[in-house]
Amino acid sequence: MTYTEEWVTARARDAYDHGRASFDVRPERTALLVIDMQDEFVRPGWSPYWVPAATRMAPRLRQLVETCRAACVPVIWTIFDDTHLGLDRPHALRHLPHADTGWRRPGPAEVWPPMGHRPDEALIRKPSYGAFYDTPLDTMLRNLGRDTVVVTGTLTNYCCGTTARQAYERGYKAVVGSDVTATDDESRQEPELAVLRKGFALVLTAEEITHRLATATHAPDGGGQANVARCGPQEEMPL
Repeated sequence: MTYTEEWVTARARDAYDHGRASFDVRPERTALLVIDMQDEFVRPGWSPYWVPAATRMAPRLRQLVETCRAACVPVIWTIFDDTHLGLDRPHALRHLPHADTGWRRPGPAEVWPPMGHRPDEALIRKPSYGAFYDTPLDTMLRNLGRDTVVVTGTLTNYCCGTTARQAYERGYKAVVGSDVTATDDESRQEPELAVLRKGFALVLTAEEITHRLATATHAPDGGGQANVARCGPQEEMPL
């Protein structure tokens, strides 16, 4: 067969628009990552980095957080913060347009209170976009026995997209919530989701994620009994 330009372009376009990864989302193997739903991005008008779309989708994400808690899916939160005096942050950031304001946090970054972060849920303070970069996230997920991550939060095409790519590169199954992620220019949302959909992640709505968690078939454990999701850390599981 000779592959024409029209054929390969149509194939690529279909994958960008409609592609769907073929793995299950099982609650006993899944963790929810809530990326950077912090004051400077979500609190209306508080900083030049406010993402209005993130504020609008926050109630939907809060509901997904509650759904995951009820299903014993660990919820892990991240914050983009000034860690280690900035010595662990990529040096190139200071030269990029993203950092062209004089605004500075008045103190340590915090999760936006309406999101309902709980003290018994891990909070990772990260120095760059991806949640795996110079953080203990990979160790935490392995200790929890999780091989699937649901990526939510903001910004879709920065911290969320980078985290999904990093998860993929580390052997995790990545799910990205299409309506529980948001970016600062909404015209950039779907192009980023399209790339993730084609090459890195299973892109689902919050409703679809909830349905998959509720209807997943639990894999049997070594003793032949159902390996049902249970709250709290599980036995470490190699990926």
